[in-house]
Amino acid sequence: METILKTKDLTKKYGNKTVVDNLNIEIKKGEIFGLLGPNGAGKSTTMNMICDVIKPTLGSIEIMGNELKKDRKNILSKIGYIPQELAIHGNLKAWENVELFTSLYGIKGKELKSAIDEALEYVGLSERKNDYSRNFSGGMNRRLNIACAIGHHPELLIFDEPTVGIDPQSRNFILNKIKESNKNGATVIYTSHYMEEVEAICTRIAIMDNGNIIACGTSEELKKLVVDDTEKITLEEVFLTLTGKKLRDY
Repeated sequence: METILKTKDLTKKYGNKTVVDNLNIEIKKGEIFGLLGPNGAGKSTTMNMICDVIKPTLGSIEIMGNELKKDRKNILSKIGYIPQELAIHGNLKAWENVELFTSLYGIKGKELKSAIDEALEYVGLSERKNDYSRNFSGGMNRRLNIACAIGHHPELLIFDEPTVGIDPQSRNFILNKIKESNKNGATVIYTSHYMEEVEAICTRIAIMDNGNIIACGTSEELKKLVVDDTEKITLEEVFLTLTGKKLRDY
């Protein structure tokens, strides 16, 4: 199966502090790859390096067979990043938010209008496209956040905790849309603190701590690292066993 993302000895340091430490991961085309980790594990830093928001101290990132630093513009045009922090502007209407982000990829005219309509339809906001996002609920803004990242039809979608602070209906809608995007051909990287979400949608899960991957596999494979009878343990219990129960204050 084709590899869509590969990191080699990926490292990020801030002074004497190593946040990501010689990280080596390989994600195959068509996967929904879950990334779990306690606060300060290096998840968001890793996502930001993959999206070229921050530069690695050492190591390399290959996406779709090309090294990110050598083919930056082409690679980034194929990525849709949905950050934990809302990237939308409250003083813009829903369609204007999608227009702003989609147009950054050089999409114009009728193609741009079609992309906006399609993205808003996909997240269930077509009927509210002329409303200002400042008047939206938390769940609606989360959905709009996704619409802003998919207008250019990316091949790789990166979700950084997209369901934080929203109601169960919005969460269920977003998770179903992620699975639908995957069925339509997108590869997905999904980070979350909600273990049940990750277990429900991810084909493979990595647990990250202290800047590196400490375990990786299917939910069943991760459980077998701890017990033989996997029905007697939850993914959350596996996570706590491997990373510890000590509070992480960062």
